[in-house]
Amino acid sequence: MGPRYKDGEVLVSFSGKWVSWTHTIVAYSAFIGALIVGVYLHYYKIVQNQYYGYPQEWFPSVSATIGDRYPERSVFQLFICLTSGPRFALVFLWYILTARPNSSLPKFVAVMGVFRSFTCGGWTYVTSTDDHDWHDIFMISYIVATLPWTLGCLALSPPNARAIKYRKYLASLFFGTLVPLIYFFIQHKVHKVPGAYTIYAFFEWALILFDVGFDAVTALDFETFDVVVRDLKGVSRGSAQRHVDTALEKVKDKPIGQTFRGGFSLTDLVDAAADVYNGFVFWSMLTSLGLCVWYFPLWHMGISGYEVMVMSSVSPFLLAVPGVRSIVVRNIRYVHLLSLTGLLAYLIKSPVWRLFAVGFGVWMSCLAWATTWYVERSNQQRLESRISAWSIGLIASSVAKFACFTSNPIWPIVHAENGGWNKVGFSLAVLTVIRATRGPTLTATYTPDNAAKKGSSTLAALGFAGLCFGMHSLLSDSSTVILWVWEGFPIRGPISSPHGAYTIFAMGLGLLIGLYYENLARGWTFYGLGCIGAALLTTQKNWSGYYGALLLSTYLMAAAPVLIGSAAKHSPAITFGVGFLAYNIMVLAHVWVVAYAFVPGGPLMREHTDWVMTAMMLEIGAGIFSATASASYRNKGRSKPYSAAGRKARSYYLYVIGLLQLLSVSVAYLRFPTYDYKPHHPEQKLVTAGIWTIHFSLDNDMWSSERRMRDVIKELELDVVGLLESDLQRIIMGNRDTTQFLAEDLGMYVDYGPGPNKHTWGSALLSKFPIINSTHHLLPSPVGELAPAIHATLDMYGELVDVVVFHSGQDEDPEDRRQQSEYLAKLMGQSPRPLILLSYLVTQPNQGNYHTYVSENSQMHDIDPSDWDRWCEYILYKGLKRTGYARVSRSTITDTEIQVGKFVVGQPVGSNDLIGEEYVPEGLRFPSLFRGEGVRGHRYHVFNEPRYYN
Repeated sequence: MGPRYKDGEVLVSFSGKWVSWTHTIVAYSAFIGALIVGVYLHYYKIVQNQYYGYPQEWFPSVSATIGDRYPERSVFQLFICLTSGPRFALVFLWYILTARPNSSLPKFVAVMGVFRSFTCGGWTYVTSTDDHDWHDIFMISYIVATLPWTLGCLALSPPNARAIKYRKYLASLFFGTLVPLIYFFIQHKVHKVPGAYTIYAFFEWALILFDVGFDAVTALDFETFDVVVRDLKGVSRGSAQRHVDTALEKVKDKPIGQTFRGGFSLTDLVDAAADVYNGFVFWSMLTSLGLCVWYFPLWHMGISGYEVMVMSSVSPFLLAVPGVRSIVVRNIRYVHLLSLTGLLAYLIKSPVWRLFAVGFGVWMSCLAWATTWYVERSNQQRLESRISAWSIGLIASSVAKFACFTSNPIWPIVHAENGGWNKVGFSLAVLTVIRATRGPTLTATYTPDNAAKKGSSTLAALGFAGLCFGMHSLLSDSSTVILWVWEGFPIRGPISSPHGAYTIFAMGLGLLIGLYYENLARGWTFYGLGCIGAALLTTQKNWSGYYGALLLSTYLMAAAPVLIGSAAKHSPAITFGVGFLAYNIMVLAHVWVVAYAFVPGGPLMREHTDWVMTAMMLEIGAGIFSATASASYRNKGRSKPYSAAGRKARSYYLYVIGLLQLLSVSVAYLRFPTYDYKPHHPEQKLVTAGIWTIHFSLDNDMWSSERRMRDVIKELELDVVGLLESDLQRIIMGNRDTTQFLAEDLGMYVDYGPGPNKHTWGSALLSKFPIINSTHHLLPSPVGELAPAIHATLDMYGELVDVVVFHSGQDEDPEDRRQQSEYLAKLMGQSPRPLILLSYLVTQPNQGNYHTYVSENSQMHDIDPSDWDRWCEYILYKGLKRTGYARVSRSTITDTEIQVGKFVVGQPVGSNDLIGEEYVPEGLRFPSLFRGEGVRGHRYHVFNEPRYYN
């Protein structure tokens, strides 16, 4: 008979540590059992991956081991099922151990523990074969929930030095293992390095060991109580006060540690999220303004007059008028609400009026934010919160674009049919503005503090201008700086996904530095590091340049609290009015370096991105000088002690940053390239190649056109396509990259071409065939715009074939075009391999430079010498059998048609004799979809049908 107590007879009693040990043993048995069975029965199959097998790869990954093969999958699922009971019991006991009055953190950690358990069951019992999407959703959710579970357990650890030590070790090992894990996965997936997947597998197994081991440490804590089953109802729970070990107390004495003291308020978290969403809306509207302005000079082929709308951001100048300032301050909520006009612009069909709506939204938004910083200037906590919201809003915008393939879902160039979430975005914006502006406002009277007297309002304005320009031009999209350093295949540097998450991480890290180490962010040493980062980004390529980009990204975000906080101490009309004016001048200079052939004074700025980068850093330096002078006068460089309420308010913005970081990692995982792409007709060894000038992915009515482009490229069954006018990574084009969406949606390899710092309008290559090597060329352009080209070598059915994508200079610059034709003819003639040229040549057939492109020197053939009605786009070839040629109308997507050619690899060049379609094998024919009236405005035109050749 068991021991008796006054409240009943004990039926079963055992130490709580056995819950932990049972969970640990059964969980390890699931993985180790599946590994043993898999190695014994299917060793060669489970070490095989899509590129290599035994002996290059000799150890299986976790996913291969527990995947779809019987019986190892059944062994794993059986033991995971047995693990669920101890798992839920472990989470429950941990909550009992750590629960205390007036604290929400134990409840939150318990919820995360239960959520992890359910998601583990999700990816265990829904395999990738059953449903790939849901398997990934469950897996990502499990990984994301691991972070708050791990950190929460560390924060709630009872006073057990041994357990705390093991938790710290295992948590550090778990998160530290992610770095080499990702590295070797990229080596395998992107670089296809033999043996890399085996090394990756070891780190993957290590993650399992560390993950289960972390929870096993609870056995040391659960020794302090027994699990008792009695024969009477009711359970008594102790209310022992939680103690914390000395090591954790030391952590809590540090700035970041102090932030998380005290209780948790869901209301305050919602307030922080609302603030951040308002920041997201500001950046969404500001980044859309240049994009809408760009539509007009694009279609006017020169300055249109609508460019004046770029100045919509200078509205803070109105704050120089006391009456206006008083009205705006007292009605700040309505000013914010009026700014949301920019989000409703998508309802306007006319491009002109849509631009005016966006301009008005930006005008009111800049006025609202400048006023907000101004009225909060005397309350350090509230000012910092507003600056944090504005800065995190940029991170949120970058994450949203990362998830939406560089398009913002609430931009005025999108709607429901092409990927927009405009209604949801506007509705949330109204709610968040109302919530964020419900508190009291401060006085509208301008009373600068004494510290401001020691700083310069003009220098502070320049600092704000440089900061805003740097954040907009480099950080409003996570792939911008990556494409600055992109140099083609083989891949020798970062790629847009997954490494966009690295850029976002650097942004979040920088903001934390600015909030918690203000003196560091304001110091000249850190400024010097930012200048080094800017220099590396501007001058270096691949990883060297990207490391500089990460350093600069970190610095820019760290400088935001310092520079805006300093600017808010001065007259808002000067700091933010002059600041936005100087920012606009930087934006124009940013355009002039590439559009020099179309703007007054353009040749002076030609290709001088280095000047623009230098000016940006000098402006930021001016702002740092002013901020340093103010800080020195105030308290000799020492920050004021931050109140407990301020630290707690700060913590909720950190939660939002953490959530955005987790979202970016999840997006990176979901968007990781599969590199398993297949051509449309491999049985005939057919290559369908096309050339298209896409007019910067803005259609005739100022809507984003990438989804319409995707549809026609898919329906034409293009295996290789060259895109021209494709470089969108500038402020005036929204810092976009259409090739990311097209490549991932269509399943194609992509070479973005010369980056945005190469000062071209862009040329890109998409291919169903692996790109073995690619080189970017800037052809001679002594007078006019630069002429970009990509020279790539593709593996087509085991044979190496070259593809060149080229955009020549303008008709107004004949000498440029002559030199370019000679350069390209020499390049093509030197290739010993079959070659396809997808080009924009600006010449009449059989006239002028045509005879340089099609010549003995180039060894190239025209796809159809009898087609006399051409001027811009041409397809040339050598060393392949041309079987078909078609010209497809553009609809309203752009101003240029699509030209398509069909080639068979491994066969000699044929004749120019035309044959009827009935004599062409089915697999070599063009789709009948585009005959007659075609589909969605796309049809075979000029000849009204495809042409086929003998």
